[in-house]
Amino acid sequence: MSPIPSPAFSEKISIVDSDDKVLGALSRGQMRKLGGIYRVTYILVFNRAGELLVQRRTTIKDQYPDMLDLAAGGVVAFDEDYLQSALRELKEELGVNVPLTYQGNVYFEDMSCLPVNQNWGAVFSCVCDGPFILQCEEVSSVSFMSIESIMALDARDITPDTRQVLVSYLL
Repeated sequence: MSPIPSPAFSEKISIVDSDDKVLGALSRGQMRKLGGIYRVTYILVFNRAGELLVQRRTTIKDQYPDMLDLAAGGVVAFDEDYLQSALRELKEELGVNVPLTYQGNVYFEDMSCLPVNQNWGAVFSCVCDGPFILQCEEVSSVSFMSIESIMALDARDITPDTRQVLVSYLL
């Protein structure tokens, strides 16, 4: 099944420069077609045992369908800051509203995508044991895993941006 453009393709998102300064806005669909650096959020969700929540992306996602995602999160809307976006994404994807701890920003670039996938991401973490209400368009399943088990997985099964985020977080 090929990815189906969603209504989210028309939402306005921030396009930024290499220093994460806002240049303007494009629709998500325009950004996917034309390229450009955009903003995203990543939320590492740990349980009280220290395990990380791992999501299976749905097969209809436009990027990295059916892969494992090590963070909740998504594209920052043009009228949002990073924290507002992270809180919204956590509520939409997992149905939870918990305090977040800011961990820093990361730059990600995937040269294998056309156009190249480039983003600045704010990384947050939280502790939440659930229960979770999954957004069926985005997440097909979730499970907690130890960091050791995650690092033993085949990297080709994990979204490259969230793998980079986790490695940066662990350093």
